[in-house]
Amino acid sequence: MELYIKNMVCPCCQRVVESELVRLGFHLRYVDLGVADIEETLSVAQQQLVRSALRKTGLELLDDKKSILVQKIINTIRDVVRCSDEPLVYNLSVHLSSLLGHDYTYMSNLFSEKLGTTIEKFYIVRKIERVKELLIEDGLTLTAIAYKMHYSSVAHLSNQFKKVTSLTPSRFKQLQEKKYAMWSF
Repeated sequence: MELYIKNMVCPCCQRVVESELVRLGFHLRYVDLGVADIEETLSVAQQQLVRSALRKTGLELLDDKKSILVQKIINTIRDVVRCSDEPLVYNLSVHLSSLLGHDYTYMSNLFSEKLGTTIEKFYIVRKIERVKELLIEDGLTLTAIAYKMHYSSVAHLSNQFKKVTSLTPSRFKQLQEKKYAMWSF
C-alpha cells in the first residue's frame, strides 16, 4: 500500500518515515520523498497511528485524493529536475498529464488552489534549487549546468536564476564560497 506523505523534503525525512513505520511494525517495500510503500493495507485505526506518529515529526499523512494528486505532481517534478540528464520528450504539461492520467488544466488549478503557486513557477524554483546545488557541489561551469538542466542558453539560465534569487549565479557562488571559507577555520 502506498502512503503519500506531505513535507518530506530530504533523505533525513525518509529515514524518519522508515524508522516510524518500522517502529509501528510495518514491512517496508520502499520509502522515497513524498511516498512510502508498505506490504500491509492499513485499517482506520492503523492510519490514525501512522498519522499521529508522522505529525510528531512535522510530516503529514495524506488521504484525500486531491492532496495525493498534488503530492504526485510534486514528486514528478522533483524526479524530472533530479534526473535532468534526460530532457523531457514533451513539455511539462504533457508529461504530467500522460504520467498522472489527469487533464493538465485540472491539475494546474488544483495545484494553485492547494499551494498558492502555479506548477510552472514551482518547476522553475525547483530547477533553480538544483542549479544552486550544482554550483556549490559539482564544480561545473555555468555553461555545463545550463546544458545539464536543459536551458536554451547560459543567458536564459542566468535571467531565470536572478528572477528567483535576486542574485546572478556567479554572485551566488561567490557568497557560498565566502560562507564556506568562514566556516573552514
